[in-house]
Amino acid sequence: MEWLDIAVVAAYLLAMVLFGLWGKAKTSNTDDYLVAGRNLGFALYTGTIVTVVLGGASAVGGVGLGYKFGISGLWLVAAIGLGVILLSAFFAPKLQRLKIYTVVEMMTLRYGTESTQVASLVMLAYTLMLTATSTGAYASIFMVLFGWDRWVCILVGSAVVLIYAATGGMWSITLADMAQFVIMTIGVFALMLPFGLHHAGGWSAMQDRLDATFFDIGGMGLQSIITYFVIYTLGLLIGQDIWQRVFTAKTDKVAQWGGVTGGIYCIVFGAAGAIIGMTAAVAMPGIENKDDVFARVAIDFLPVGLGGLALSAGVAAMMSTASGGLIAAATVARTDVLPLLRNLKRGPRTLTAAEAQAMAQQNAQANQAAEDIAASRKWVIGLGLFVMLLAMAVPDVVAALTIAYDILVGGLFVAILGGLVWKRGNGLGAACSMGAGSLVTLGTMGYLEFTGDEPMAGVYANEPIYFGLAASLLVYVVVSLLSKSTDPEVLAAWQYRTVHGAPEEGPTAFGAPAEHAEGTQDLQ
Repeated sequence: MEWLDIAVVAAYLLAMVLFGLWGKAKTSNTDDYLVAGRNLGFALYTGTIVTVVLGGASAVGGVGLGYKFGISGLWLVAAIGLGVILLSAFFAPKLQRLKIYTVVEMMTLRYGTESTQVASLVMLAYTLMLTATSTGAYASIFMVLFGWDRWVCILVGSAVVLIYAATGGMWSITLADMAQFVIMTIGVFALMLPFGLHHAGGWSAMQDRLDATFFDIGGMGLQSIITYFVIYTLGLLIGQDIWQRVFTAKTDKVAQWGGVTGGIYCIVFGAAGAIIGMTAAVAMPGIENKDDVFARVAIDFLPVGLGGLALSAGVAAMMSTASGGLIAAATVARTDVLPLLRNLKRGPRTLTAAEAQAMAQQNAQANQAAEDIAASRKWVIGLGLFVMLLAMAVPDVVAALTIAYDILVGGLFVAILGGLVWKRGNGLGAACSMGAGSLVTLGTMGYLEFTGDEPMAGVYANEPIYFGLAASLLVYVVVSLLSKSTDPEVLAAWQYRTVHGAPEEGPTAFGAPAEHAEGTQDLQ
């Protein structure tokens, strides 16, 4: 590794720290810290949506899949891009108008019950595992680049992410994301792709030297392709990390069309990554670990200095996902998990329309000052340190992330999306659905693990998600139909909010009946 490449990556890391200081100057209240003031225009929003979803699996993993399977290696990133497009086209405008911070807040507003807040535990586990896997991913590049021990790489990389994420919150992350977006675009499209094609002798030479299966769009197999869409497309529709970025959009149109543009970019990015992998299969056959292909292309194909920029593109993808997951975890922990734990003794309540709206209103307006930012910053720092220690102690957290993804999709997907698309769905149906889906998902996983011939047979199987989704959907529909509908006032306030946005002065600002104001004094 040439010293110039190392210097380029080091300069990139220093720049990320400086973006943290820049973001701090733009942060004056909770909205600024958690959702960038809900003020991102089209360009900033599109860039931050792209970078939060294109992590190590997309950049490093996508190139590796292209090396192994050819053009069909694009399906992983294409599934991610499709998830972004679907979320943006059909749900993002409604979500942006809610003016909330978390997925669980949406469920409380929609169903009018605290029983759905248990979903916050799964969401917290998912965001923490997502952050930990991204931490391990960029640490692996640092090991190759600097020759350090793994724990040192995790310590240094985590320190950079923690500094810029904690200092200025979502504004710092957004500014860093834009730099990362530019670096990723240049690194992949302007450097690795053309230099890779050059070293492979062009497309015609690749066709002559590679097996025909490399040019088969379904070459990796239908089962693997379906798996990507089930896990990533469905997971992206309900993940806190992506929803929190939707909340940063300035308008509902920005959320919609910026997201669709970002999703299209992701699909093109996936195709480019697969082709880069194919060029490496021609020029550098015999690489045993496909996850090493990205770094080998950057080091061996590109001139000194430009190779460092390409490696920075890989690090950028991983750090953007890590920082997004970290602030999402902190938001869920403080907004949803902490109140859930405080209320364990008295149990969940059924809320009136006024109470449900007032809870969201208080979260949006409470302590819009420096002391509230300080509290949020403490959560980011605390969970960041936890993730750093987790990544050091557990070399492979992919299994934990897979379990979290399985429960997220198998257990929570129906209750969350059902609330957005089916008026008859109610809180009891949602709560029972989440319980049934999660239990069936974990039960199927345990059964396959116990009866399987290979280690982790149940963890990495698709059946747990399929059975979990089926059980969750069945219970959601049956229980909702057999039980009392959502309080009409709760539903009316929800529908008003999704169309006209959150009130400016309190629950009665919806233009809903005056009785919506009853009970709000208890929440003040």
